[in-house]
Amino acid sequence: MNSSPTVTTLLRDWRSGDRRALDELTPLIYDDLRRIAARHLKSERSGHTLQATALVNEAFVRLADADLSFQDRAHFFSVAARTMRHILTDYGRARRSQKRGGGASPVTLHEDFVAGAEETDIVDIDDALTRLAEIDARKSDVLVLHYFGGMTFDETAEALNISAATVDRDLRLAKAWLANELKDD
Repeated sequence: MNSSPTVTTLLRDWRSGDRRALDELTPLIYDDLRRIAARHLKSERSGHTLQATALVNEAFVRLADADLSFQDRAHFFSVAARTMRHILTDYGRARRSQKRGGGASPVTLHEDFVAGAEETDIVDIDDALTRLAEIDARKSDVLVLHYFGGMTFDETAEALNISAATVDRDLRLAKAWLANELKDD
């Protein structure tokens, strides 16, 4: 029987100030964080200067500095996925502001993300997701966790405390809404 602590236990211990817990936690979550980062970067423009490792490291620094108590493993990865999205959006906004004319390079969305959206700027995606969150926060969360976080329907359901069927329904509606919103932009 394995007597090692669970990720949830280590997260709680880490947030309580136990440095040893962070040392034990890091190898348990690092591969999943890199997978989430790679998923985020897959939708970015080619030649993006951020690499998955840098994105993971920046997200981890932000998570370490945040005054958050993680409820469980799913909650941690949910927050990590959102943090990575914000890092890429901040990066896109900074890049946009540095370019003459304010035009940022477009990103090519993964074909499974939004049907009909060929090239869209990460800042435009973030703005659309923010508008969706104002209308229906859960649908925005489902979209972010599934596509940007790479979570399965079951993992997304667990993170949001809803059923997998609700995830499926919300995801279809959110995708349609986002595709329409990006088309109008």
